[in-house]
Amino acid sequence: MKLALYGVGGKVGTVLLPALVEAGHEVVDARGAGPDECDVAVDFTRPDAVVANVDACLTAGIPVVIGTSGFDADAVDSAARAAGVPCFHAPNFALGAVLMMRFAEEAAKVFPRAEIVELHAETKLDAPSGTAKATAARMGTEPVIHSVRLPGLVAHQAVVFGGPGATLTIRHDTTSRDAFVPGVLLAVEKVRDLPAGLTVGLDALL
Repeated sequence: MKLALYGVGGKVGTVLLPALVEAGHEVVDARGAGPDECDVAVDFTRPDAVVANVDACLTAGIPVVIGTSGFDADAVDSAARAAGVPCFHAPNFALGAVLMMRFAEEAAKVFPRAEIVELHAETKLDAPSGTAKATAARMGTEPVIHSVRLPGLVAHQAVVFGGPGATLTIRHDTTSRDAFVPGVLLAVEKVRDLPAGLTVGLDALL
């Protein structure tokens, strides 16, 4: 497929570009070429840039895979539905993070209390992270979320459960942004088959 990549020079974009090419896709820098004549667009930019990037893609009738967090999801969903174009967003594209959220959802049925500690690089703009908010929503117990932003971190999350005489910690660590590649490749392959509007979460594709 021919892909328009927003955020080519970013921390994730610099990892994605060679991986997408190696997977057999033709990739263009959306900043210069725009999304026209592409099959799918991929956005790993900034929260304040996502809606405009998606609008440009919707105008061209091109589905979008969104890796940026903290954007206006309702606006994207409404615009995509109106345009009749599918869009996809995952709070975290690491497959291990999807499992962590599933395990946390099950543990929340057993333990009476839990708190989430999410740790990311100091350059991450939103807090709490999209992964932490998605985990909390799946747990359904409104856990307290602690956000840490420090140099040397990539993306890490621990869900700590407490009950009578015991604790349980479910933790996922992303030590390299290469962990996002399999999830992005999956989304690129599947997004065109999704319904119009914004679909959220890798669970929907697995």
